[in-house]
Amino acid sequence: MLWIKTFHLLFVMAWMAGVFYLPRILVHYVEGKAASEDTRRLVTMAEKLLKFSTMMAALAITLGMILWLYYGITGGWMHAKLLLVGFLVAYQLQTFRYLSQMKRDEVLNTSLFFRLYNEGALILVLPILILVELKPF
Repeated sequence: MLWIKTFHLLFVMAWMAGVFYLPRILVHYVEGKAASEDTRRLVTMAEKLLKFSTMMAALAITLGMILWLYYGITGGWMHAKLLLVGFLVAYQLQTFRYLSQMKRDEVLNTSLFFRLYNEGALILVLPILILVELKPF
């Protein structure tokens, strides 16, 4: 089970790399468009990173479910963690929608919006880490 836990953590870290960087690409895209720069490379980068991040998320969630089945749901902290992971998945889905708009050249939000949006992932990840490490309830 330790190998599964190790790979689960590895895939979670890889997933979070995409979760944290994809909104930054949106910031650069919006600012690049405003400055009339060529933003095609950003679209390509975002597409590749989204595919990678989504694959890592699927692997992390799959291994997390295996761990969940093995250890069971013990304590309220796990319920809270799973709820926050659900919000993190929803965050990734919303990022996918923004990237789809970007591919169609329809991004309507400002770079400030995407800078603030980028902090949403941290607001979700921090309590997940605290719950996993401290298991407060």
